[in-house]
Amino acid sequence: MSGRRVGFCLSDKKRRRMNLDAFAVFCEGHGVEVVEIDLTQPLAHQGPFDIIVHKLSDVIVDAEHDSQSQQVLANFQSYVSAHPSTVLLDPLPAMKQLLDRFASYHIMSELHKTLRDWDICSPLYLVIHSAGDLPSIQQALMTQGISFPLICKTRVAHGSLSHEMSLIFSAGGLADIRPPCVLQSFVNHGAVLHKVFVVGDRHFCVERPSLKNFPSGPCDRKTIFFNSHQVSKPESNSDLTALDEQMPCLPPPSSEAVAALVRELRVQLGMALFGVDVIVSIHTHTLTVIDINIFPGYEGVPQFFSSLLSHIKSVLDKQASDSPESTQTTGGPSAAPTGL
Repeated sequence: MSGRRVGFCLSDKKRRRMNLDAFAVFCEGHGVEVVEIDLTQPLAHQGPFDIIVHKLSDVIVDAEHDSQSQQVLANFQSYVSAHPSTVLLDPLPAMKQLLDRFASYHIMSELHKTLRDWDICSPLYLVIHSAGDLPSIQQALMTQGISFPLICKTRVAHGSLSHEMSLIFSAGGLADIRPPCVLQSFVNHGAVLHKVFVVGDRHFCVERPSLKNFPSGPCDRKTIFFNSHQVSKPESNSDLTALDEQMPCLPPPSSEAVAALVRELRVQLGMALFGVDVIVSIHTHTLTVIDINIFPGYEGVPQFFSSLLSHIKSVLDKQASDSPESTQTTGGPSAAPTGL
């Protein structure tokens, strides 16, 4: 893999969390050059790149309303289109759909069809496009069999606001929602979250704290507003994660089921760098998928550097061995377009 150039396109925050400087040193020891891409400058002057690893979430979200971000995204896409031999981790359309919980939750809701042998599901949910009258929302919940309590999450799955969530316990609490948003059935899971970190064909399971159990059904409890980062980070210490009752330990997710879930999502998403949040229901022990995340932090994965470099190498080796007619290879097992 000597002489390979890998471009990284990350926000300052993501760059620090990943410790890109340390990764660059690690890669240098394996004959791979890491180049930090400056999106404010022409990419043609910074290339060529054998592969570009990116998390353009900020740019994609801002491009919805900001002309400068639109231009930055257009310039990036123009460069990728003009250099079809440059591999993109991950395809922009795949990343864009995971930024929209309306789209990603639909993917999650279909998993039980393809993974029926593994007893994998996702909670029932309702999409709220705009503020309407509460009785109609309540009727929609009843029609779809979605019961309280509910977790309310923003439609956009990126940025600080995406971590601001709420627990709603009754029809009266629906007045607290701020559309567009998703209302997701809350599944009691013993205050344990399993984060599955995916790097190509490898994945790692890390246990994190999570929300405690709540009684099923509506009650007069006021809406609880919380930040998911403050609840489920490794260092989190919140009253919301402290169980009110003694309960036996839940069995961990089946490693075979998690592997099947990862394989299916890699096909469905066409991506290589993502995370899946799963819980185990205290009542049914069913493996329940509650969120999918783009290029997560990989905290608690000591093999991340070696796994990422190994995947980069395997993708480029595959590209080199492909026929001359093959012009684009993506991070996932199935080809996906790089256009928006």
